[in-house]
Amino acid sequence: MTLTGPKTWLLHRSGAGGAAHNMALDEALLEAVPALAQPVLRFYSWTEAAASFGYFQKYAEIEQMTLLRPLVRRPTGGGLVPHDADWTYSLMFPPNDPWYALKATESYQRVHEWIQAAFLRLDITTELAPCCRKALPGQCFVGHEKSDVLWHDRKIAGAAQRRTRHGLLIQGSVQPPPIKLARADWEQAMCDVAHLVEGIDWRELQLASALSARIAELTQKTYSKPAYNQRR
Repeated sequence: MTLTGPKTWLLHRSGAGGAAHNMALDEALLEAVPALAQPVLRFYSWTEAAASFGYFQKYAEIEQMTLLRPLVRRPTGGGLVPHDADWTYSLMFPPNDPWYALKATESYQRVHEWIQAAFLRLDITTELAPCCRKALPGQCFVGHEKSDVLWHDRKIAGAAQRRTRHGLLIQGSVQPPPIKLARADWEQAMCDVAHLVEGIDWRELQLASALSARIAELTQKTYSKPAYNQRR
């Protein structure tokens, strides 16, 4: 695992939020990351069962695939992801960070190597999928893609990405294995691995008032609007 880049990263544990709020917060952080000038790792959860789906997917097809509601369109690609019991995180990198220059396949593998190392720190052995296994189209956790994290041949971690002029956004979901494991321990293992292996120091990110206002705007005017979520 090689994380590279600045040795101080920002950490934001935002807690539980609604579907629209969670997507708005990620997009607002992506917009803000050039000024922050450091990578951001965000851990978060959901106040309700929901499902997110990829930016380019068709709503009419997605609504037939799950009974989970609300359905929210992500700012990243990928397929349908249920958020009823998963652990979610996001990563934002400014354009001058080495992660931004990576090919999509490289950044995908790198973040999953990181997750694999965090699980190993908790004495849980996983593997990265050597190739894809297609199943139902459009559903992230049915089948798997190359470099997804597998536990006993079952996909437990996947991600979606987006590169813009602002930076790189990775949105990830971990469906924890059915063993006794605390989410807080996994989050701490993620931070510890980055520190011990790459020397990354963590600094808590406090949201400035302007950033909080932008999150509220995106929540109300974009991600909570049927016109946006059903645009395709």
